[in-house]
Parts: sequence; structure tokens; C-alpha cells
Amino acid sequence: MPQIPAPPGDAHPYLRAATAGVRHHARAAASSEAPADRVHLDVLHSHLTGLHLLMDRLADTTRPPHPAAGRHLADAHLRLWQAATSVHDAFHTLPAGERTSSGTACRPDQLPEGPPVLTICQRQLASGHAIRRKTTPADHGPRPARTA
Repeated sequence: MPQIPAPPGDAHPYLRAATAGVRHHARAAASSEAPADRVHLDVLHSHLTGLHLLMDRLADTTRPPHPAAGRHLADAHLRLWQAATSVHDAFHTLPAGERTSSGTACRPDQLPEGPPVLTICQRQLASGHAIRRKTTPADHGPRPARTA
């Protein structure tokens, strides 16, 4: 994948660094045979919800002066939430280690590792609240059916 050259006086160095980190991780993961684990999905979910928040703010500030571009960004905002929801669902379908218990979906008090300070479920609930403030269920479109 070609690198995007940084313009002079780059105003978004942290975004470029995050992109480079994700790209590096994707290359490293491609050479690994290990399947995703809960820690990996938790970090990925955190990244997606961070992008979700950024896209929300960009859509809000872009829509008044450029309505068409703002609508595209709002659509991307929704798709990021759907991706985060799928990662959240995958997190809860993976075994939690040796002490696996059933019915731990969004129940941090029942997770084998105990209730962390900021769980994937808390992030998912916050992003769901943000998306529901600005969209209707009809906007969400079809999602693949859950298998578990």
C-alpha cells in the first residue's frame, strides 16, 4: 500500500502515527498463525470507538458548510459503529481463558478477569448512545445475523 506523503506543516501527526501503527500491526498479524484473542479485540474495539468519536465530530463540523460531504461522513460514522458492534460481539463469543463462564455478555461482574475500569461493554454502550442520538433504526440498515 503506498504511503501518503506528509504535506509541509502537517496538522495531523497523531492520526498519521495511528495509521502507521495499524498498518504495521496488520502486516505483523498477516505473518502470524495465532487467532484473535479477547485482548486483541478489546484494543481493536478501543481503536474503532476512537475513530467513531472522531468521525462524529468531523461530520458535525463539516455538514453545515458542505452538506453532501457531511452526509458521507455521517454514513462513515454509522459504519464505524457497526464495525465496533461486530468486534464487541466477537469479543463475547471468544473463550475468556481457563475459567470460561457462559452468559458473560456485557456483564463485567461475571467476567473471569473481573470488572476492569473501562470495559469493552462500557465503550460499546457509549458509542451506541452517540449513534442513537443522531440516527433512527431505519438508518442502521441490515446487519449480518448473529450466529451466537
